[in-house]
Amino acid sequence: MSDTASGWLQVALLVAALVAVHRPLGDWMARVFTDARHWRVERLVYRAVGVDAGTEQRWPVYLRSVLTFSAVGVLFLYLLQRVQGRLPWSNGMAAVEPSSAWNTAVSFVTNTNWQGYAGESTMGHLVQMAGLAVQNFVSAAVGIAVAIALVRGFARTRTDVLGNSWVDVTRAVTRILLPLSVLGAVVLVLGGVVQNLSSGTDATTVAGATQFLPGGPVASQEVIKELGTNGGGFYNANSAHPFEGPSAWVSLFQVFLILLIPLTLPRTFGRMVGDRRQGLAIAGVMAALAAASLALTTWAQARAGGAATQLAGAALEGQEVRFGSPLSSLFGAATTLTSTGAVNSMHDSYTPAGGLLTMANMMLGEVAPGGVGSGLYGMLVLALVTVFVAGLMVGRTPEYLGKKLGRREMTLASLYVLATPTLVLVGTAVAMSTDAGRGSMLNDGPHGLSEVLYAFTSAANNNGSAFGGLSANTTFYDVALGLAMAFGRFLPIVLVLALAGRLASQGRAPATAGTLPTHRPLFAGLLGAVVLVVVGLTYLPALSLGPIAEGLS
Repeated sequence: MSDTASGWLQVALLVAALVAVHRPLGDWMARVFTDARHWRVERLVYRAVGVDAGTEQRWPVYLRSVLTFSAVGVLFLYLLQRVQGRLPWSNGMAAVEPSSAWNTAVSFVTNTNWQGYAGESTMGHLVQMAGLAVQNFVSAAVGIAVAIALVRGFARTRTDVLGNSWVDVTRAVTRILLPLSVLGAVVLVLGGVVQNLSSGTDATTVAGATQFLPGGPVASQEVIKELGTNGGGFYNANSAHPFEGPSAWVSLFQVFLILLIPLTLPRTFGRMVGDRRQGLAIAGVMAALAAASLALTTWAQARAGGAATQLAGAALEGQEVRFGSPLSSLFGAATTLTSTGAVNSMHDSYTPAGGLLTMANMMLGEVAPGGVGSGLYGMLVLALVTVFVAGLMVGRTPEYLGKKLGRREMTLASLYVLATPTLVLVGTAVAMSTDAGRGSMLNDGPHGLSEVLYAFTSAANNNGSAFGGLSANTTFYDVALGLAMAFGRFLPIVLVLALAGRLASQGRAPATAGTLPTHRPLFAGLLGAVVLVVVGLTYLPALSLGPIAEGLS
């Protein structure tokens, strides 16, 4: 079968699977966060933490709970890495260097999973399981909880409470992420992904040499890495490693896991606000942007200029030749459209247009469909901006789902839109203006700028993928990217929860002849245009100096 035919088949199978699970999983998640009952294991968690599960929280309290929980996670994971040499199942690994331990701790707690180290030669099994894998679950759960709090802000009226963050995080883990991870891990093991506690095996190659093959609990970490849009690989080669991605169908299943929850949460949103059409409109915009990105990325990789590229049939450098160029493009688009950061091909080796698209996917704010939870609340904030713009056009007071958008609401939404681009552009400027920042660049010129721009785009958007030409495991980049990840995660969360509190305190304005219907194609098209225009106006100057200049040279 040709690459083109196999690519169409892969996309068709993926779409069919996502459509099949969209309704049942979306409805289940809506029931999870509206259920008045607590499971027995959940009550044990609340008792251990000392939380009254029956008490709901105002948005400042909800925020403090999220920030405190995350801060404790950073401290625990940092200390776990620093004492690794004294722990069981360390596999002889020494303690992780302080700046790298800080960077990794922030990375996994913020759902970024940026890795400046080689996993199989840096982290022992206990740190992988008790540290990294645990954060894969709870950081994803925090994203879901914040999204649900914003949805409650739209659904509720004249109240100052948004739910209980401890309950939301716990339920996201026990009722959604853990059950799906168990099922997914079984599938991965059946597909050949490694799952053991072996420190490794010496194997004899065909040429008679000896090669060390590291083992470990890979499948259990691989499934939540994709399902929770985390992205941190057990091995340095990530999903391109044959122990993480042994076959094409396993790689396609991983893409399904990446997109599963982000594309289903809009259904949950529609159910919880009492209008399923609203969720369908949001999902439609996400899917349309994703489809456009995938089509352009596949074209850029398959139709790039140059005699060598044309003779090879595609831009094959850095591609996963076992799977073909279309699956590499599909994986690359999915992982940068979400906050996953996992890779089965080297984005640094993409064509200039292909590399630009992977950056642009993250620069969209990762809302197509975005990370677990973060994609939904990012798109809902952009929906508020869209309604406001439409209101200015027709001279009407902007409303969304019956909630009026005044000065304070739009200030919070505007700050949300500006926060991440500020981190990306300021971080890139600082790195390019210092010897420590430029000294880690493998390439100079436009491609070197692209490496640095990609790194800060990935960090501030909590993605975690990288252009491989940047040697980022230095004190400068460990600290700078760690700060970008922390502010890129928690500053938007502060703004989203403050916005949720403002919305929940309002009543519900009745729809009138001047109310913009937000479930129709007109609004969906306008929302998509706002997403693209915001990105274009913000990042075009930087992109023109990097991948665009490289492509034109």
